[in-house]
Amino acid sequence: MPPPPDRNDHETAAAAATRRRLLALLIAMTAIGPLSLNIIVPAVPHLAVTLAAHVSTVQLTVSLYLLVLAFSQLVLGPLSDRFGRRPVVLAGLALTAITSFAAIAASSITGLIIARSLQALGASTGLVVGRAIIRDLYHRDRAASMIASVTMAVIIAPMIAPLLGGVLDTALGWQSIFVFVALASLAVLAWAALALPETMVPHPEARPIRFMPEIRALGTDRRFVGYVLCGALGTAPFFTFLGGGPHIVVTLMGRTSAEYGMWFAVNALGYMAGNFGAWRYSAWYGVDRMIWWGTLVSLLGAALSVALSAFVPDGGPATVFLPQVLISAGNGLLLPNAFAGAVSVRPQSAGAASGMAGFVQMSMGAAAAQFSTTVLAGASSALPLTIVMLAFVIAGVAAYLALVRPRILMPSD
Repeated sequence: MPPPPDRNDHETAAAAATRRRLLALLIAMTAIGPLSLNIIVPAVPHLAVTLAAHVSTVQLTVSLYLLVLAFSQLVLGPLSDRFGRRPVVLAGLALTAITSFAAIAASSITGLIIARSLQALGASTGLVVGRAIIRDLYHRDRAASMIASVTMAVIIAPMIAPLLGGVLDTALGWQSIFVFVALASLAVLAWAALALPETMVPHPEARPIRFMPEIRALGTDRRFVGYVLCGALGTAPFFTFLGGGPHIVVTLMGRTSAEYGMWFAVNALGYMAGNFGAWRYSAWYGVDRMIWWGTLVSLLGAALSVALSAFVPDGGPATVFLPQVLISAGNGLLLPNAFAGAVSVRPQSAGAASGMAGFVQMSMGAAAAQFSTTVLAGASSALPLTIVMLAFVIAGVAAYLALVRPRILMPSD
C-alpha cells in the first residue's frame, strides 16, 4: 500500500515556498540546543579563573546542561501534545533568552550552573517539538526526509559553536557568549512568533493527553520500542567513540589534540553523507528499509574497525577514524528514519513519542560515552573499544529483526 499523501498533494508554488521557509525555521529552532551546549566549552578554563571555581565544578555547566537536555524532552513532548506546538516552542525560546541574560549576570559558579540548567530546558524545545511538527505536516516516510534536513543542524552547530565561543571569549570575555545565545534565541523567537503556525491537528481519536498513560502506551508498543532501540543502539557506537577516541589518539598514539580534532571533522562528513541519503531516498524506499540499510552500513564500519584494531594496531589515526566514517554514515541513514518511525506509531502523541525517543537516545549515548572510559582503562590499543562498538551495532540488528521488521523483504508500509 502506498504511503498516504501529505495534507496538500498538489501544492502551489506559494505553498511550497511557505513550507521551505518553515523548514528553515525548524532548522534554526533545532540548532539553538546544540549551539548553546557547545559554545561555552572553550571558555571553561577562563570561567574557572574568573569565578574562582575548580575546573571540574565549572564542567557542570556542560554536563548538567546535557542531563537536563535529555530529561526535559520527556516533559516538553507531552506538553506540546496537550497545549499545541506553537505555545511550547515560543515559551521555550523565551526561556532560553531569559536564562542567557541570567547567566550574564551570574556572579558565582552556582548561579551560572542554575542558569545553564534552566537554559537547557528551553533550548531543548526545538529538538523535540521540531520533530513533532514535521510529523504533523508529513506522512511517515516523507517525515524521515524532512527530519534528516533538520538534524543536519545538530551536526553543523556543534562544529562551529566551539570556534565561535572561543573567539567571543578571547575577544570580549565569557559574558559575550551568553549575549550571543540570548540574541540568537530572541531572533528565532521573533521569527517563530511571526511565521510558526499551529501544526497540530486534533486526531480523530484524540483525548486530553495524560503524561503517564501516554508514556505507558508508547512504552508497551513493540514497534515504538523497536524504532527507539534501533536509533539508540545504532548511535551508541558514535558516543562510545566520542568518549574513548581522545584517549586512543592523544594518549595511546601520542598525537596532538589538534590532529584529533581534524580527524574528527571527517566523521561529520560521513554523517552528513548519510543524512543526505536519508533526505533523498526515505520517501521513496520507506522508513524500515532505510533503517535496515543504515544498520548494515554501521555494521560494516564496526566490523572493519575491529579488524583494523586487531591486525593493524600501529596504523595510526586513520585505522580508527576511517571505519568511523562508515558508522557515522550509517547513523545518518538510520537516525532520521528511526525518529520518523517512532513519532508515527501514535500520531496523536507525536510530541510524547519524540520526547521519549530523544531521551532514550541521549541517555544511552551518555552511558556509552562514560562506559568507554572504563573499557579503555589499562588498554594498550583501540581493540576493546571497537569490540564494544560492534556489540552495540549487533544489538541494534537484533532489535530491528525482533521488533521492527521481522520480514525484511516485505514491501514498505
